[in-house]
Amino acid sequence: QVQLVESGGGLVQDGDSLRLSCTSTGLTFTDYCMAWFRQVPGRDREFVAAISWGGTTYYKDSVRGRFTISRDNSENTAYLQMNNLNPDDTAVYYCAAANVHDWRYWVADQYTYWGQGTQVTVSS
Repeated sequence: QVQLVESGGGLVQDGDSLRLSCTSTGLTFTDYCMAWFRQVPGRDREFVAAISWGGTTYYKDSVRGRFTISRDNSENTAYLQMNNLNPDDTAVYYCAAANVHDWRYWVADQYTYWGQGTQVTVSS
């Protein structure tokens, strides 16, 4: 049974940092591209960042330079380091795993497995 478990969310102030973790079990981690999406109530889930099997990274424009996605294949874990957070970053953050050809990293339907989500709240 495949599981993705996120951790690291919380309530922080404008300008603070958080590090999200996503630990996987039940899959061959190195076979999967990993990504982070986020969602606020009433809106579609949106792409935040992704990392390929080989470590190539992709970012939503509004987080580039502030967020860093990484992966530790020895720990079957993906990370999202979030710096200089602002209230617009408030959302539930989900990690996701994809193993597809012609990977369109920004498309949520490309991802087979999802975590349960972790709340990030940034107060002004």
